[in-house]
Amino acid sequence: MSGERDPGGPPRDPPDGFAVEPATPDDRLDVLRVLDAAMLETDAAALDDAVDRGDALVASFDRTDAVVGALVAVRRGPEQLHVDAVAIRWSRRGRGIGSALVATAVRRAERDPEVGVVTAEFDAELEEFYHDLGFEVVTERDGESGGRLRGSRRVDEGPSR
Repeated sequence: MSGERDPGGPPRDPPDGFAVEPATPDDRLDVLRVLDAAMLETDAAALDDAVDRGDALVASFDRTDAVVGALVAVRRGPEQLHVDAVAIRWSRRGRGIGSALVATAVRRAERDPEVGVVTAEFDAELEEFYHDLGFEVVTERDGESGGRLRGSRRVDEGPSR
């Protein structure tokens, strides 16, 4: 069944009835609407850059092609892809769509020779979500992160890369 976890790994596919694919310029407004509904801010120029690089993803409902989720990742420094925002429409949460978006971003990063690590910063209630997707989660103790957690997942093939 789609959306289930493989032993030792993140979900491989979106749940039945949904598709995850790179966002196109035509998806820009839908992505901004999904992020806005989740009260997440993303710089419009950063979104455009992510779309151009293939680092923005959308989850859509198969029957209507309606965008129900979005992920925007940005390039931070050499070899780092940072998950800047992940949002799912409220009525579609809890179905594995967010997991499928992050897992797809990780798989794409694994195939990108310019990326060695995928990172994310998130609220404490999402710790298990990211941990289940293979992220190493750390708590910032310097107060700089405002109580948020940070996670990273290596995607390179080691020091010989």
